[in-house]
Amino acid sequence: MIATDVDWATRAHRLANALKERGDLRTEAWHGAVASVPRHVLVPKAYQQDSQTGQWRGIDMASPEGLDLVYSLETLVTALDERNGSQYAVSSSTKPDLMVRMLELLDVDDTHRVLEIGTGTGYNAALLTQRLGDDQVFSVDVDAGLVNGARERLAEFGCHPTIAAADGEQGLPDHAPYDRIIATCSVPAVPWLWAEQLVEDGRVLVDLKLAIGAGNLVYLNRKPGRLEGRFTERWAAFMAMRHERDVVTENRPRCTDRAERTTNTPAQPWWSHRVVWFLAQFALPRGVTYGMRLDPDTRQPTAATLSSPDGSWAEVTLDEVDGAHRVAEAGITALWAAVEQAYEQWRELGEPDWPRLGLTVTPGGQQVWLDEPDGEHLWTLPTV
Repeated sequence: MIATDVDWATRAHRLANALKERGDLRTEAWHGAVASVPRHVLVPKAYQQDSQTGQWRGIDMASPEGLDLVYSLETLVTALDERNGSQYAVSSSTKPDLMVRMLELLDVDDTHRVLEIGTGTGYNAALLTQRLGDDQVFSVDVDAGLVNGARERLAEFGCHPTIAAADGEQGLPDHAPYDRIIATCSVPAVPWLWAEQLVEDGRVLVDLKLAIGAGNLVYLNRKPGRLEGRFTERWAAFMAMRHERDVVTENRPRCTDRAERTTNTPAQPWWSHRVVWFLAQFALPRGVTYGMRLDPDTRQPTAATLSSPDGSWAEVTLDEVDGAHRVAEAGITALWAAVEQAYEQWRELGEPDWPRLGLTVTPGGQQVWLDEPDGEHLWTLPTV
C-alpha cells in the first residue's frame, strides 16, 4: 500500500526531474502528473529475462530492487504467456520517457476527453487522469484480467477513469466523441472506427507496425472523410494489439533448396535502416520475422536471419568480405530481394527519414506517402 511506502514520492519526483532534464517532459502539468503517480502500485510485479538462458524471473516492486526499477527509465514486462513450452511477454509498462513524449505530443488541454487503447498496468491512464480528471479519461484493453487489476490499483490512490474490457480495434463508442485517441499498442492499420469516434480536428497518436520493428508512431488529424498526418521523428515500438480472435498459425517446414550469393545491402535494416525495413514490407508476405544466427562456440551473432511462414528463409552474414555480405537463402519467396529493392528505392528517394513519410486513412483504404499526400510516391497498406 502506498501509505507505508515512504520512499515512493521521492523516487517519483526524481523520475519526473530526470525526464525533464532529458527534454522528454516540457510542461509542468505532465511533470506534476509523473511526480504524483505511485507507479509501484500499478506495477506490483515485473519480469526480467536472463540473456543467457532465456528464463524469466519475477521481481517484487516493493523490494528495494523493485522500487529502483519501477521508478527508472526501463520498460517493464508485466505479463507472460506460454506457447510451445516457452514463456513470452504479452504486456508491459512502457519506458516512462516514451510515455511522456507521447503525452506531450498529444497536445491536450484541460477540456479534452481522451481515449487510451491498451490499458495494461494503468500507469498511462493514471498520468492522464492526474492531468485531466476522472471524467475525461477512458481506456480499453482486451484482457479483462488486466483491466480489473488496473481498475483496483488505480482506485487505491483515488484514480477512477472509465476502463473497459473490450477489443481496442473497436474503440469505446458508448462514450464517444473524444478529442484525442492514444494507442499504447501497435497496429498494422489504423481502425476507421477510431476516426468515427473523434471530434472534427481530433487527433490520433498510434504506433503503425506492418511487421516486427517495421513502422513508427504516426500523429493523425481528423479531417473531413479522413485521418491524415506524419510519422514522428523519434522511433518507438509497442507490443502488437491483441484480439480474442487471435490464432497461432503453423509455419511450413524450412525450405531446403539453398542458394548463395552476395549483397551490398546492410545486413540488419530493422536496426540500422528502419525506414528501409518499413518499405520492404510492401513486398514481403505477412508474418516475416527476423533473428540472429549464433556461433555455437562463442554464442556471438554471426548472421542476420529472415523467416517466412511459407518456409522461405534468408541468412546474411554480419561480416563483410570485399565490401559485401554473403547471403544464403531458400524458398519460393525471395525475402532478401525485397529488402534489397527497398534499400535501393530508399536511396533513390534521397534516404528519407520518418518525418518525410505520412499516412492517410479513409474508410476505403490507407496509404503511406512521401513528403505530401498527393505526391508522386505512394504505398498502399495491405488489407488486414
